[in-house]
Amino acid sequence: MAKVHPNSAVPSLELPRLATCCNGADSSAAGRKENAAVLTVWRKSLLFSCNGFTVFDAEGNLAFRVDVYGSGTPEDLVLMDAAGKPLLTVRRKKLSLGEKWLIYGGEDAVNPIYVVKRRVTLLPSKATAAIAHVAQCHGGGPGYEVEGSYSRRSCTIYDKRRLVVAEVRPKEAVGGVAFGGDVFRLVVHSDLNACLGMGILITLDQMFR
Repeated sequence: MAKVHPNSAVPSLELPRLATCCNGADSSAAGRKENAAVLTVWRKSLLFSCNGFTVFDAEGNLAFRVDVYGSGTPEDLVLMDAAGKPLLTVRRKKLSLGEKWLIYGGEDAVNPIYVVKRRVTLLPSKATAAIAHVAQCHGGGPGYEVEGSYSRRSCTIYDKRRLVVAEVRPKEAVGGVAFGGDVFRLVVHSDLNACLGMGILITLDQMFR
């Protein structure tokens, strides 16, 4: 269970398909016409002595959070909404060939929904190199390819049609002051729900620490 629950009066968010967090892409033409969700990601928990993520929407409201208690690398990373409700869990797969992470719905890490595999490239400096592949564990649903450089906060997530469904980008400097690598943008287009986009981002952060 989540250890901390913020004020229940936190405003609700109109993020793409947040209620169906780990569903795949919406391939309809109408879905492509929806506005993208622009999220500001801060690699820091708002809780004292915790690590994690704090994510704000375009209006500055709290959208998502990850709170990691204690030091070291946790076994599970739980993505929560603003009210502290668990949305998904990211866990590294043990005893597997290659580096793989599993994404589960909610906080019950029993039946994984997605597996994220790190790509090994001989050209790590190439901007368009594939760095990770995301696939559904069951049913053969939509998969995604991640290209770019997470350490530079410059990644693009494509679906199987090579349409851009999400992007990780540096946050623009304000008043000439740069934010550095701990504050950046996650732009989620309407084909991908924002919750799954955050799950992929959390996994990338674990892969390229």
